[in-house]
Amino acid sequence: MSANGSTMRQLLWQDPVCSGWKQDLEGAVYHLANCFLLLGFMGGSGVYGCFYLFGFLGTGYVCCVMWGWFDACGLDIILWSFLLATACLFQLAYLVYRLRKNTLPEEFDLLYKTLCLPLQVPLQVYKEIVHCCEEQVFTLATEQTYAVEGETPINRLSLLLSGRVRVSQDGQFLHYIFPYQFMDSPEWESLQPSEEGVFQVTLTAETACSYISWPRKSLHLLLTKERYISRLFSALLGYDISEKLYALNDKLFAKFGLRFDIRLPSLYHVLGPAAPDTGPESEKDDEEVRESAMPTSAQQTPPRSPLPAASGPPAPPTRARMSRPDSGVLGEDSASLVLEDFEEVSGSESFMDYRSDGEYMR
Repeated sequence: MSANGSTMRQLLWQDPVCSGWKQDLEGAVYHLANCFLLLGFMGGSGVYGCFYLFGFLGTGYVCCVMWGWFDACGLDIILWSFLLATACLFQLAYLVYRLRKNTLPEEFDLLYKTLCLPLQVPLQVYKEIVHCCEEQVFTLATEQTYAVEGETPINRLSLLLSGRVRVSQDGQFLHYIFPYQFMDSPEWESLQPSEEGVFQVTLTAETACSYISWPRKSLHLLLTKERYISRLFSALLGYDISEKLYALNDKLFAKFGLRFDIRLPSLYHVLGPAAPDTGPESEKDDEEVRESAMPTSAQQTPPRSPLPAASGPPAPPTRARMSRPDSGVLGEDSASLVLEDFEEVSGSESFMDYRSDGEYMR
């Protein structure tokens, strides 16, 4: 105990133990090792910062091993430097393993940069979405069908990565699906998680296509668990469906070549011109409809004497509405799908009623 105390007092209060300092400097390897160590301790954070840090530290400790072996001739210097250099190399190997493990395939990496990165979706969240589809990319050959109308069940949600898909119904073309658009977003939104259904359209690959697909049950579980992912899919699906509606709107035009907006509630009545007179039977039916629509009190009122002929101009005859025009009037058969929705409006009445197509356009 007294020996240790005397050693501490000698280090603190007396001259150094070294009897003389070496006149020559250490070798160049020693100074090179310290330079590498200095650069290594200036490393930053993150994955690439760790690569920088442990790369320079490992190189510096290897130089210390060489200095201890050739110049210092100290076993302790060699051992400690070797252990530190080995620890740095193991850390570098672990970083390479993590980087390779977290690397996405080329298709998914391009999908993230195109669709999710502009929305500032975190990479970890995107990896959960990719993990749900098991990182599988499916392909479709030219003229191969993805879904058949009335037969294919709605049990997945797919996103097109490359190629072009044609959507049709009853053999009539509706619109195209382009890369980075959902292939079955309307079908996905039309069903509840517990419901089942089949496709109402046929999807055919017009070129060689590739796509990714999420199973319906797995994706619903993910959306239920992760609220952020649920909101993300809600926004993406809503935008995708609106794009498909506008694609249908571009195909909807009148017989004189001007396009209408599918959001107008009176579109059905504007596109349907007046029917020609079909004879006395049609006039009789119209008269019966008008009489049935009159209130009871009005029907019991005795008739008044007719007014003189010179009192005013005669009222214009009532124009009878005809049924929905054929697809040739609209220019595309796909427009009839949209017009069917207007027929289901209560009373078959619209919020606005125009007397003619020209008046509507004015």
